[in-house]
Amino acid sequence: MAVRIVHDRKLCIGCGACVAVCPDFWEMDNDGKSRLKGGKESKGSFLLELPDKKCNISAAQSCPVNCIHIEENGKKLI
Repeated sequence: MAVRIVHDRKLCIGCGACVAVCPDFWEMDNDGKSRLKGGKESKGSFLLELPDKKCNISAAQSCPVNCIHIEENGKKLI
């Protein structure tokens, strides 16, 4: 089953920690907040499904405002 990355962008403070630890999936946007590369907007959050977590666990753990969530097999990991 795919892993789902959920970015609650409205909570993002733009610290850049996710970009620093996982630049393949995260970048800073023009508004100063981080952006999940390839994420699709859904109800105010951005979602991306991947075959595995890759470095996104580190991105979620590094976020000081906990706006990055990881779900696997329908269960929230972070």
